[in-house]
Amino acid sequence: MEVRIATSRGFCFGVEDAVEIAEDAVRTHGAGNVIALGPVIHNPQVVAKLEREGLNQTGVLDAIEPGKSVLIRSHGVRPETYDQARGRGLNIIDATCVLVKRAQEAVQSLHEEGYHVVMIGDPNHPEVKGVIGYAPQVTVIDEGSDLEASLPYRERLGLVAQTTHSTEHVAQMIAKILLRPYKEVKIINTLCLEVTRRQESALALCDEVDVMFVLGGLKSANTREMVKLCQEKGRQTYHLETWDQFKPEMISGRRVAGVTAGASTPEWVISDFVEKLRSL
Repeated sequence: MEVRIATSRGFCFGVEDAVEIAEDAVRTHGAGNVIALGPVIHNPQVVAKLEREGLNQTGVLDAIEPGKSVLIRSHGVRPETYDQARGRGLNIIDATCVLVKRAQEAVQSLHEEGYHVVMIGDPNHPEVKGVIGYAPQVTVIDEGSDLEASLPYRERLGLVAQTTHSTEHVAQMIAKILLRPYKEVKIINTLCLEVTRRQESALALCDEVDVMFVLGGLKSANTREMVKLCQEKGRQTYHLETWDQFKPEMISGRRVAGVTAGASTPEWVISDFVEKLRSL
């Protein structure tokens, strides 16, 4: 089987930083003494590896004993979470992605400037839940949102987006908003360039192959977005976490396969998959 790999794939710098911070924290404070408020990143293989190294990723803030260390995962949290952690006497280790922090700061700044803040994103995603906490009132809209019902009229709107969304999707949502008679709309681009590069690389690879494999956590927003883009390109696409989920019929009648991976997928998962696929 001929296998071609996307030039831009796998770990982004934000994910690399978060994993390194988590590993350093466990080495410094000891196994069992660092508790993360949920999975550090959305990749089950990395999550399991960190747990084997001694990181607890099932933390509930109110249940963490004073004196322990609480790790803020890459997706970030609302500002009151920091206040609560300090109030409980916890040592805070912050692994929030710098681009998520930038989105948080953008929301706060827009609110202080008098804009009604609108975030284009998945309201159930942890990043979005954290970011919208930086202003008293934020309207969250996404694909399928009824703008007439969900977006109240304000003369001045300030727009941001979930960092892992595709540029095409965000542009489409902004276009719909601009069709409405707002006096002023201020847009701050909070999209992650690393994610955008991976999306563009995957779409370019679609033109060269018969079938696409996108590797990454099934709960990873940026990985799911990449799968969707490849499918919209018209290429048969499979979203797998590891080689264990591969089935021979996926490449039946195919000659060339393309492989890429989300921004939270480690290189060792990609290498293992490619090596085994090429051996067929």
